[in-house]
Amino acid sequence: MECMTDNRECAAAQSQCASAQYKASDFKNDSPVRWCAGCGDHAVLNSLNKAMADLGIAPEKTAVISGIGCSSRLPYYMNTYGFHTIHGRAAAVATGFKVANPDMTVWQISGDGDGLAIGGNHFIHAVRRNVDINILLLNNRIYGLTKGQYSPTSARGFVSKSSPYGTTEDPFIPAELVFGARGNFFARAIDVDLPVAREVMLAAARHKGCSVVEILQNCMIFNNGIHAGITDKEVRADRTIHLVHGQKMLFGKNNEKGLVADGFQLKAVTVGEDGYTLDDVLVHDAHSPLNFLHQQLAMMDGSELPMAMGVIRDVDSPVYDQEVSRQVEEVKARKGFTTLRSMLLAGDTWTVK
Repeated sequence: MECMTDNRECAAAQSQCASAQYKASDFKNDSPVRWCAGCGDHAVLNSLNKAMADLGIAPEKTAVISGIGCSSRLPYYMNTYGFHTIHGRAAAVATGFKVANPDMTVWQISGDGDGLAIGGNHFIHAVRRNVDINILLLNNRIYGLTKGQYSPTSARGFVSKSSPYGTTEDPFIPAELVFGARGNFFARAIDVDLPVAREVMLAAARHKGCSVVEILQNCMIFNNGIHAGITDKEVRADRTIHLVHGQKMLFGKNNEKGLVADGFQLKAVTVGEDGYTLDDVLVHDAHSPLNFLHQQLAMMDGSELPMAMGVIRDVDSPVYDQEVSRQVEEVKARKGFTTLRSMLLAGDTWTVK
């Protein structure tokens, strides 16, 4: 197939042709799913299966890698290669796997505790290096598997089993970490909003480089309703905005509201009031190399400005595993290495008798 003007359009067209041969059920196995009834992880699994079918890459060309936590059980339920690794080390294992197997599509599943606490250093460096892995960061702002301790994303003052009088620290904001590590792809979705979750997972897989998708996930047992202020159907239209590249930044039940520039800040307005027209509403450009506006969009929290869902940033940049492979081939050609032995014996050697 001849590639079109945009690599993303080409990838989308190719995967659309390939996906006809796969169904979501092709990526599921027969293992009983052992999550609590009502857990957001069920919805994430469903969306991921559908996104993989849309992508059109064979199960045997796919690996799902996780750390420790409730969400990290996900590889058990996939009909793909899977690794259930150790606490906080999913990004390190995923990096090694991808570099050693560049033709594989690699998904990393981490919770906010596994990915941002003990695994925080691996997380930011996977993003910084731009390793071609797709990180799904399930954020329920609690440690669920270990029964309800506060996590790195729990709000200041949050009361939990490990903070009975409220936390005295500010949380990490995943988007802020991604941009601080010079990330090139960031998206966000709500666990039960299956169409948008599927959309951003597919976009993450098509992106070449490290993609991070934050999924606002509910823990029915230890942190039920933590995202309700923006995710409940009664308020979602007014407190979230679904960003789509090339489209106006509109939100509200009837798309009657929009985001406009107010100096260097963003402002939410009602179209047709106070002199604002549709022409004033900004158009989303996810592919802009400048990340200033992307950061502003990603940091909106649903209070004064709606929380952004969808693909917020999607920018091409040199990919770590591809650069490593290119460097290896370049050095082999220049030095004449044909085997590991020839490389080890290329310098000064001594014979010890």
